[in-house]
Amino acid sequence: MTADIEANRLGAYLRARRGLVSPQQAGIPSGGVRRVPGLRREEVAMLAGMSADYYLRLERGRDAHPSTQVLDALARVLCLDDVERDYLHGLVTPHTRRRRRTPERVPARLHQLLAAVGVPAFVEGRAFDVLAANEMAIALSPRLRPGENRLRSLLLDPEEQVFHKDWEASSAHFIAAFRESVGDNVGDPRFIELVGELSLASGRFREQWARHDVRALTGGTTTVNHPVVGELHLHRDKLPTEGLLLVLYYADAGSESAEKLALLSSLVEPRRTI
Repeated sequence: MTADIEANRLGAYLRARRGLVSPQQAGIPSGGVRRVPGLRREEVAMLAGMSADYYLRLERGRDAHPSTQVLDALARVLCLDDVERDYLHGLVTPHTRRRRRTPERVPARLHQLLAAVGVPAFVEGRAFDVLAANEMAIALSPRLRPGENRLRSLLLDPEEQVFHKDWEASSAHFIAAFRESVGDNVGDPRFIELVGELSLASGRFREQWARHDVRALTGGTTTVNHPVVGELHLHRDKLPTEGLLLVLYYADAGSESAEKLALLSSLVEPRRTI
């Protein structure tokens, strides 16, 4: 259930990623019957300039310390972007990614900031647990109430699936960002607990987790379906602070979504943080 984040993570990542690269992407002529999706081991080895035997050793965990040059060659063959390449390097040299594990406490100043801003805002931890939120955030979605877990809600709460206009894309991004947040902290009890729960309860999680996708914990834009004010087109910013993330949702000035947020704000006076 959680073995893929605890044992031979390099081999699991290489197997998953080569299965997602088509021969055409790699410049290999297609033809004949292929028994595996994506690239064969020997094809990856050939394109990366190494022996098939050495690549097999990597996938089976028999060489845990490949060189930077080897990893860069594999990243090129597997069509990894910058975030995925950094993640690959981190699997071999986890000390460069290790973060000090400290209790997730929200500083008083962040509570004050949440109360002062006029847009939905909340603070989340490394495992996407909501640690604090203002009333606007909870008015936007009750799943943003402190004590909720954003990934669990997204995958297991039917209302959350309706809330996100493109739930398929949102869930794929969240799961990939969760893997990035896990990093090399594979023994963290919170991560183990959440991976175990979602592996049992969510087919979507099992499907996407097996891909080993990795995405940076960045902001972006999203469209949601609010049960009171209707469709909202929002920007989402994620600001790191003291090992936590401050997340804010806001609309373009003068837009219909900004007017709807203003209407939502009028329903949640007085503002406060929880």
